[in-house]
Amino acid sequence: MTPTRHLVLGMVLTGSAGLIDAVGFIELGGYFTSFMSGNTTQGGAALVDGAWPVVLLTASLIALFFIGSVLGALAAYSSPRWGPAAVSAVVLVGVVTTLALALAGYPANQAMLVLAASAGGQNAILPMRGAVRLGATFVTGTLYMAGQDLALALRGAAPPLRWLQHLTVWFALFAGAAIGALLYRLLGIGTLGLPIAIYAAFTFGHLRAARASAI
Repeated sequence: MTPTRHLVLGMVLTGSAGLIDAVGFIELGGYFTSFMSGNTTQGGAALVDGAWPVVLLTASLIALFFIGSVLGALAAYSSPRWGPAAVSAVVLVGVVTTLALALAGYPANQAMLVLAASAGGQNAILPMRGAVRLGATFVTGTLYMAGQDLALALRGAAPPLRWLQHLTVWFALFAGAAIGALLYRLLGIGTLGLPIAIYAAFTFGHLRAARASAI
Protein backbone atom coordinates (compact mmCIF):
# COMPACT_ATOMS: atom_id res chain seq x y z
CA MET A 1 0.00 0.00 0.00
CA THR A 2 1.15 3.53 -0.74
CA PRO A 3 1.50 5.72 2.38
CA THR A 4 -1.34 8.22 2.71
CA ARG A 5 0.93 11.27 2.64
CA HIS A 6 2.52 10.25 -0.64
CA LEU A 7 -0.85 9.32 -2.10
CA VAL A 8 -2.28 12.76 -1.28
CA LEU A 9 0.73 14.53 -2.80
CA GLY A 10 0.37 12.42 -5.91
CA MET A 11 -3.33 13.24 -6.14
CA VAL A 12 -2.56 16.97 -5.92
CA LEU A 13 -0.07 16.72 -8.77
CA THR A 14 -2.36 14.56 -10.89
CA GLY A 15 -5.23 16.95 -10.24
CA SER A 16 -2.99 19.79 -11.42
CA ALA A 17 -2.24 17.78 -14.56
CA GLY A 18 -5.96 17.36 -15.19
CA LEU A 19 -6.48 21.10 -14.80
CA ILE A 20 -3.66 21.88 -17.23
CA ASP A 21 -4.96 19.37 -19.76
CA ALA A 22 -8.44 20.88 -19.58
CA VAL A 23 -7.04 24.36 -20.23
CA GLY A 24 -4.94 23.08 -23.11
CA PHE A 25 -7.89 21.13 -24.51
CA ILE A 26 -10.05 24.24 -24.54
CA GLU A 27 -7.32 26.52 -25.89
CA LEU A 28 -6.40 24.09 -28.66
CA GLY A 29 -9.97 23.26 -29.61
CA GLY A 30 -9.89 19.56 -28.80
CA TYR A 31 -6.23 18.53 -28.51
CA PHE A 32 -4.28 17.60 -25.41
CA THR A 33 -1.18 18.72 -23.54
CA SER A 34 -0.75 15.50 -21.55
CA PHE A 35 -2.97 12.80 -23.13
CA MET A 36 -0.63 11.65 -25.89
CA SER A 37 -2.73 8.57 -26.72
CA GLY A 38 -5.52 10.90 -27.82
CA ASN A 39 -3.16 13.09 -29.83
CA THR A 40 -1.63 10.02 -31.47
CA THR A 41 -5.04 8.70 -32.52
CA GLN A 42 -6.13 12.10 -33.83
CA GLY A 43 -2.84 12.56 -35.66
CA GLY A 44 -3.09 9.17 -37.32
CA ALA A 45 -6.64 9.81 -38.48
CA ALA A 46 -5.68 13.28 -39.72
CA LEU A 47 -2.77 11.82 -41.69
CA VAL A 48 -5.13 9.59 -43.66
CA ASP A 49 -7.48 12.52 -44.28
CA GLY A 50 -4.62 14.76 -45.37
CA ALA A 51 -5.39 17.27 -42.60
CA TRP A 52 -1.79 18.46 -42.36
CA PRO A 53 -2.31 21.26 -39.80
CA VAL A 54 -3.73 18.67 -37.39
CA VAL A 55 -0.88 16.27 -38.13
CA LEU A 56 1.64 19.04 -37.42
CA LEU A 57 -0.08 20.13 -34.21
CA THR A 58 -0.44 16.64 -32.75
CA ALA A 59 3.11 15.68 -33.75
CA SER A 60 4.42 18.87 -32.13
CA LEU A 61 2.53 18.20 -28.90
CA ILE A 62 3.83 14.63 -28.78
CA ALA A 63 7.40 15.75 -29.49
CA LEU A 64 7.31 18.47 -26.81
CA PHE A 65 5.82 16.06 -24.27
CA PHE A 66 8.65 13.64 -25.05
CA ILE A 67 11.29 16.37 -24.75
CA GLY A 68 9.76 17.46 -21.44
CA SER A 69 9.89 13.91 -20.12
CA VAL A 70 13.58 13.70 -21.03
CA LEU A 71 14.34 17.01 -19.32
CA GLY A 72 12.33 15.99 -16.27
CA ALA A 73 14.16 12.67 -16.00
CA LEU A 74 17.55 14.36 -16.41
CA ALA A 75 16.68 16.82 -13.65
CA ALA A 76 15.43 14.02 -11.40
CA TYR A 77 18.57 11.94 -11.91
CA SER A 78 20.89 14.91 -11.50
CA SER A 79 20.98 14.49 -7.72
CA PRO A 80 19.16 12.19 -5.29
CA ARG A 81 18.82 15.13 -2.90
CA TRP A 82 18.09 18.05 -5.21
CA GLY A 83 16.51 16.21 -8.13
CA PRO A 84 12.85 16.51 -7.06
CA ALA A 85 13.26 20.26 -6.50
CA ALA A 86 14.92 20.62 -9.91
CA VAL A 87 12.06 18.78 -11.66
CA SER A 88 9.42 20.85 -9.87
CA ALA A 89 11.26 24.04 -10.83
CA VAL A 90 11.48 22.98 -14.49
CA VAL A 91 7.74 22.30 -14.60
CA LEU A 92 7.01 25.56 -12.78
CA VAL A 93 9.07 27.55 -15.30
CA GLY A 94 7.25 25.82 -18.16
CA VAL A 95 3.78 26.70 -16.90
CA VAL A 96 4.81 30.29 -16.12
CA THR A 97 6.26 30.57 -19.63
CA THR A 98 3.03 29.24 -21.13
CA LEU A 99 0.98 31.82 -19.27
CA ALA A 100 3.37 34.61 -20.27
CA LEU A 101 3.24 33.60 -23.95
CA ALA A 102 -0.54 33.42 -23.92
CA LEU A 103 -0.88 36.82 -22.25
CA ALA A 104 1.59 38.24 -24.78
CA GLY A 105 -0.75 37.22 -27.58
CA TYR A 106 0.99 34.13 -28.93
CA PRO A 107 -1.45 31.70 -30.58
CA ALA A 108 -2.51 28.63 -28.63
CA ASN A 109 -0.79 26.23 -31.01
CA GLN A 110 2.50 27.79 -29.94
CA ALA A 111 1.98 28.63 -26.27
CA MET A 112 0.44 25.25 -25.43
CA LEU A 113 3.48 23.41 -26.75
CA VAL A 114 5.39 24.62 -23.71
CA LEU A 115 2.57 23.34 -21.52
CA ALA A 116 2.91 19.90 -23.15
CA ALA A 117 6.62 19.89 -22.31
CA SER A 118 5.74 20.77 -18.70
CA ALA A 119 3.28 17.88 -18.55
CA GLY A 120 5.97 15.50 -19.77
CA GLY A 121 8.36 16.71 -17.10
CA GLN A 122 5.83 16.47 -14.28
CA ASN A 123 5.84 12.67 -14.37
CA ALA A 124 9.32 12.68 -12.82
CA ILE A 125 8.47 14.83 -9.78
CA LEU A 126 7.42 12.00 -7.47
CA PRO A 127 8.80 8.45 -7.49
CA MET A 128 6.46 5.50 -7.05
CA ARG A 129 5.61 4.50 -3.49
CA GLY A 130 4.10 1.05 -3.21
CA ALA A 131 2.18 0.03 -6.34
CA VAL A 132 0.66 3.42 -7.18
CA ARG A 133 2.17 5.76 -9.78
CA LEU A 134 2.18 9.19 -8.17
CA GLY A 135 1.68 12.53 -9.88
CA ALA A 136 1.27 11.05 -13.36
CA THR A 137 -0.35 13.12 -16.10
CA PHE A 138 -2.12 10.11 -17.64
CA VAL A 139 -4.30 7.45 -16.04
CA THR A 140 -5.01 4.73 -18.60
CA GLY A 141 -2.38 2.52 -17.00
CA THR A 142 -3.68 3.50 -13.57
CA LEU A 143 -7.16 2.23 -14.43
CA TYR A 144 -5.65 -1.01 -15.70
CA MET A 145 -3.68 -1.42 -12.47
CA ALA A 146 -6.86 -0.81 -10.47
CA GLY A 147 -8.59 -3.62 -12.32
CA GLN A 148 -5.58 -5.89 -11.97
CA ASP A 149 -5.26 -5.22 -8.25
CA LEU A 150 -8.98 -5.82 -7.72
CA ALA A 151 -8.68 -9.17 -9.46
CA LEU A 152 -5.69 -10.04 -7.31
CA ALA A 153 -7.50 -8.89 -4.17
CA LEU A 154 -10.47 -11.12 -4.99
CA ARG A 155 -8.02 -14.02 -5.13
CA GLY A 156 -6.38 -12.96 -1.86
CA ALA A 157 -3.10 -12.16 -3.64
CA ALA A 158 -3.06 -8.38 -3.01
CA PRO A 159 -4.12 -6.00 -0.22
CA PRO A 160 -7.93 -5.79 -0.36
CA LEU A 161 -8.09 -1.99 -0.73
CA ARG A 162 -5.02 -1.24 -2.82
CA TRP A 163 -7.09 -1.08 -6.03
CA LEU A 164 -8.94 1.88 -4.53
CA GLN A 165 -5.69 3.82 -4.27
CA HIS A 166 -5.31 3.58 -8.03
CA LEU A 167 -8.85 4.84 -8.47
CA THR A 168 -8.20 7.85 -6.24
CA VAL A 169 -5.43 8.90 -8.64
CA TRP A 170 -7.83 8.54 -11.57
CA PHE A 171 -10.41 10.61 -9.69
CA ALA A 172 -7.81 13.30 -9.04
CA LEU A 173 -7.27 13.74 -12.79
CA PHE A 174 -11.04 13.82 -13.38
CA ALA A 175 -11.61 16.36 -10.62
CA GLY A 176 -8.70 18.50 -11.78
CA ALA A 177 -10.08 18.59 -15.32
CA ALA A 178 -13.52 19.57 -14.05
CA ILE A 179 -12.09 22.31 -11.85
CA GLY A 180 -9.94 23.55 -14.73
CA ALA A 181 -12.92 23.75 -17.09
CA LEU A 182 -14.97 25.59 -14.47
CA LEU A 183 -12.22 28.08 -13.65
CA TYR A 184 -11.56 28.66 -17.33
CA ARG A 185 -15.11 29.98 -17.70
CA LEU A 186 -14.29 32.55 -15.03
CA LEU A 187 -10.61 33.32 -15.53
CA GLY A 188 -9.68 32.16 -19.00
CA ILE A 189 -5.97 31.48 -19.40
CA GLY A 190 -5.48 32.95 -15.92
CA THR A 191 -6.61 29.54 -14.65
CA LEU A 192 -2.96 28.50 -15.00
CA GLY A 193 -2.27 30.58 -11.90
CA LEU A 194 -3.53 27.68 -9.74
CA PRO A 195 -1.09 25.03 -11.05
CA ILE A 196 1.67 27.64 -10.91
CA ALA A 197 0.98 27.99 -7.18
CA ILE A 198 0.95 24.20 -6.77
CA TYR A 199 4.26 23.67 -8.57
CA ALA A 200 5.80 26.56 -6.65
CA ALA A 201 4.72 24.89 -3.40
CA PHE A 202 6.24 21.59 -4.49
CA THR A 203 9.48 23.31 -5.49
CA PHE A 204 9.70 25.09 -2.15
CA GLY A 205 8.82 21.90 -0.24
CA HIS A 206 11.45 19.85 -2.06
CA LEU A 207 14.05 22.55 -1.46
CA ARG A 208 13.29 22.54 2.27
CA ALA A 209 13.51 18.75 2.38
CA ALA A 210 16.82 18.78 0.52
CA ARG A 211 18.29 21.40 2.82
CA ALA A 212 17.08 19.52 5.90
CA SER A 213 18.70 16.30 4.69
CA ALA A 214 21.99 18.16 4.19
CA ILE A 215 22.17 19.18 7.85
